[in-house]
Amino acid sequence: MLKGKQRAYLRSLANTLKPTTQIGKEGVTEAFLEQLNDQLRARELVKVTILENAGLDAKETANAVCEALRAEFVQAIGYKFTIYKKNNENPKIQFPGYQQAKAKSKNTGKKRPTKKSFQ
Repeated sequence: MLKGKQRAYLRSLANTLKPTTQIGKEGVTEAFLEQLNDQLRARELVKVTILENAGLDAKETANAVCEALRAEFVQAIGYKFTIYKKNNENPKIQFPGYQQAKAKSKNTGKKRPTKKSFQ
């Protein structure tokens, strides 16, 4: 589940993206879902266009696609929607402020002041 700031960051990235695939009059098919899943594995963030003759609502279609692919809905504007799915083996997108957690060590690196350091 994406947090608000993560979704906002993905929306900013999607702003410059061109749609990589489109849904036609046949609607969402198995072949389309396989193609989209491959794109998500490669890119993690994908923008999709729905052709007008498809007669589908962008937000409803995006939610159905996200459920089928276990992806996250980012945004829907007009006839386009953007979805995100993290690639666990080879992540492409690093969220700001969410770096890999470092293990804490017993020694924090701070030394206690000695008498000589005060002179």
